[in-house]
Amino acid sequence: MKILPNSTIGILGSGQLGRMLALAARPMGYRVHVISPVRGSPAGQVADVEVVAAYEDLDAVRQFAQAVDVVTYEFENVQAETAVTCSHFTPIRPGAHVLRVAQNRLREKQFLRDNDLPVTAFAEVNSLADLEQGLAVVGCPAVLKTAVAGYDGKGQVKIDQPDEAIGAWVMMGGKTAVLEAWVDFERELSVVAAQGLDGSFAHYGLIANEHRDHILDVSVAPVLVGSEVEQTAVALVRRLMERLDVVGVLCVEFFLTAAGSLFINEIAPRPHNSGHLTIEGCLTSQFEQQLRAVCGLPLGDTLYVRPVAMANLLGDLWQKGEPDWTAVLRDPHIKLHLYGKKEARPGRKMGHLTALGESVVEAEKRVREARQLLSER
Repeated sequence: MKILPNSTIGILGSGQLGRMLALAARPMGYRVHVISPVRGSPAGQVADVEVVAAYEDLDAVRQFAQAVDVVTYEFENVQAETAVTCSHFTPIRPGAHVLRVAQNRLREKQFLRDNDLPVTAFAEVNSLADLEQGLAVVGCPAVLKTAVAGYDGKGQVKIDQPDEAIGAWVMMGGKTAVLEAWVDFERELSVVAAQGLDGSFAHYGLIANEHRDHILDVSVAPVLVGSEVEQTAVALVRRLMERLDVVGVLCVEFFLTAAGSLFINEIAPRPHNSGHLTIEGCLTSQFEQQLRAVCGLPLGDTLYVRPVAMANLLGDLWQKGEPDWTAVLRDPHIKLHLYGKKEARPGRKMGHLTALGESVVEAEKRVREARQLLSER
């Protein structure tokens, strides 16, 4: 079923991804309702209706779903039961089955393995004995991660030697975890793609990502690492989206080794931080693409208009007070996006900068220099 302009989009979650989706929906005439436990949220500030309720409040979820024409989500840590409840009243895209896989690292790894998608060796861990046995199989170094709710480096610990197992298991707090073999990667890459209701497929090619303290720092695109690597990555993403039956936008994070091998690190069934550069960099942003896909409309052209780079703005920049935005915006090539978050905390994503250039190198240099001005005040 197509959801045409002048309809109402419902978003589970109300952070910056929901905000940017709402802003993309406005020019096409869509109304936006959001639901989350937070009032005055980034998405709520620009939505037509902000419903404040816990995701477990299924009565509120039912009322929310009955007031919109389609539901999507902006982060995957919404209970699958919430998504299923919405589906009883209106289409939810991607479906609850996608959410169930993506929100649990163990199910995610098992899905990748069972569908012959490249994933590093892993083991399920429910006890210290499981961890010790897993290390014997996976080897060291390895990474122990919580099965649910971890992001930006939270809920994970690197294990360099077997005798570190006890401390690592204590850090997990007895929760189900996944032990993953360490990948000695050369680059971290991502592919943001969309699959329409009719099975149509569009992608943004390879995006190169640099992290700092496990948080995405800078992304650049388009990336030229060899046509074979890009073709392989895109083919893997398409197969994953077909097997998982995704309607919407999905991001796949890859590790690229020095030998040219690709391993899937994580999947996210929604727009992704690394894809923010598509807002200025492409004819169709990842957020407009999400809107088109979940509404059953034709997908947009993903052509890059110019090379582009994006730099995250974390709460650390606010430690000396409000940053000097004037200094940054003196460069007419810089675009500023702030998310409307009321409290700046170290490591919290508060916004991002985007820069275009004649080359990826120029765009990256420009966005890094602009952000540096905020640190020097």
